[in-house]
Amino acid sequence: MRFFVDGYNVTRRDPATARLEPAAQREALVSRLAARGADLLGRGAIEVVFDGVSGGGAGERRGPVEVRFSRDEAADDLIVRRVAGLGGGATVVTSDAGLAGRVTAGGARVAPAETCFEASRPARKTRGRYPAASAGLPPGANRVTEELKKIWLTDEE
Repeated sequence: MRFFVDGYNVTRRDPATARLEPAAQREALVSRLAARGADLLGRGAIEVVFDGVSGGGAGERRGPVEVRFSRDEAADDLIVRRVAGLGGGATVVTSDAGLAGRVTAGGARVAPAETCFEASRPARKTRGRYPAASAGLPPGANRVTEELKKIWLTDEE
């Protein structure tokens, strides 16, 4: 799956970035997707497209995220052109009804802009106790702790 994110459409709808300057909006979205793109969107390549010439039309990469600027055309047109050859293998993240109609006509799926908002996915919850592996403990560390409790706490009673 390949995800195409309508950059400014997402940042201007996101309460966390809407009031920022355009450069700060771009940075926030790209940083978020570089860190949590798979959690927010799913597995697959991510391409964020912004209107304008900042950085030129060629792709710039930030981790797993490719950033493109549309240069002399609208970002919507660039997204439609990039999605055209992928058909069902693409998802476009936008809340722009016009763009959504154009890409679905070509076989792509559409996800709302809110999909990229930080609050759109709850933090992962662990079952029961805090997992030992996330604290850097080796497998079996909990068993060792239980054995030590038996030895030490039995003597105190």
